[in-house]
Amino acid sequence: MIEPGTQTFYQADKDDPWSYLWIGVGGNNAGKYIRDIGLNSEQLIFRSESGEELKKIVLDILKHTESTTSNLYYLQGRLYDFFAVLARDVVIDSYAADIVRKIFSWKIDGFSLGAIAEKLNVRHVQSPKEYKKANGENYNSGFHSSDTPKWSAVQIKRILTNEVYIGNMVQGKQERISYKVKRRLDKPESEWVKVEHTHPAIIRRSDFDVVQKLLLYDGRASKISDSANFFSGFVFCGDCGTPMIRRVNQYKGKTKAFYICQTKNKGGDCTRHSIPEEVLKRIVLKEIQAYTALFVDYQMIMEELCEMQVSYDQVIGYDTQISKLQEEYNRYYSLKASLGDDLKEGLISKEEFDDFRESYGRKCEELEQMIENQKKLVKQMFEGGVSATVQLEDWKKSLEIKELDRTLLALTVDKIYIYENKQIKIHIRYRDMIEKMKGIRQSYAQHRAECRNEVG
Repeated sequence: MIEPGTQTFYQADKDDPWSYLWIGVGGNNAGKYIRDIGLNSEQLIFRSESGEELKKIVLDILKHTESTTSNLYYLQGRLYDFFAVLARDVVIDSYAADIVRKIFSWKIDGFSLGAIAEKLNVRHVQSPKEYKKANGENYNSGFHSSDTPKWSAVQIKRILTNEVYIGNMVQGKQERISYKVKRRLDKPESEWVKVEHTHPAIIRRSDFDVVQKLLLYDGRASKISDSANFFSGFVFCGDCGTPMIRRVNQYKGKTKAFYICQTKNKGGDCTRHSIPEEVLKRIVLKEIQAYTALFVDYQMIMEELCEMQVSYDQVIGYDTQISKLQEEYNRYYSLKASLGDDLKEGLISKEEFDDFRESYGRKCEELEQMIENQKKLVKQMFEGGVSATVQLEDWKKSLEIKELDRTLLALTVDKIYIYENKQIKIHIRYRDMIEKMKGIRQSYAQHRAECRNEVG
């Protein structure tokens, strides 16, 4: 890498010459892109195993030299491709990765953002600014405070929401108002440039998703600890839908925690829906254990299907959900196709024709997307297995433990609804996969029956 304003000289060996291609990068985000692939003032050389792929990108860039709007956007996209390839060879900083893993783990355990920041400060862990300066990197956050920057809740949240830790590269989050004004504005997420699986992940996607949900629903830390209440962000009133709140009673030296409806607690129009915390823990753990047994059973079926060389297309053919969606798609597609004849015969007006065509077309697009999502889920389970998709080994821990912990809760449960009649509805994560596996189980049984008939 040659930095701006630097004079350099390089020459190929006379007896063993080499060829080279170079690409110039400029702009407000150029420095960040370079840092993302591990280069800085102290590290100017980068070795990549994807030389041919990089060469093809650069040669493709050279074919689009005409100054047009189309080429401008195309070249920008190819530049992202260039950095995405380079990012595959990024060497993970084990020290920084370990800190990031701790931050995610503490959040799943229920610690607030401020409490996590305090934990790091007490342990004298270098903040991002300190760490970059210590490693010779030019770091400017835009904020100037103390000589020894400390961790803050804002920094913790920034790390917990950064997809770079699950292997994705996300760029274009901000833009300058104009070339004359340095101030930048945040862009909507729909306009971000995101490339998935550009480099090794240090955080599992399932853990990342759990943390995003906790950040959305997490309540305040309790008054006696830095952690959120055990079921904070998970338990809701089944009637009014508001999060339930934790209350603690002390009687004869014993402490009893329970949850009640937040609306009722504020004097609103609902009932208490009271349930003891320990009772809820036992009920939820039993439900998790039951679903874990199902997943183990399904995983064995998937492994046997692979051994029997049952194809992905065969499994798709047996899937009743996909079949029903396909039937519905065919029905709407036929209705849309027949509109032209209806218009010619005077059965509908031109205005009705346009309305129906738009409505049926939109419905067909929705069904196409639903079918594609179902097929994607089956393919994911078929190629990667149930175990890889739901982190089955973590679920299996529920079969061994006697008391539910928050980490297992966050991994397995989406939401819990408490009703006044003592009814409890537990929404387990991966419910769509469970329904899908029922169909695969049916195909498995049918396939085995067919095999037995052939042998007979």
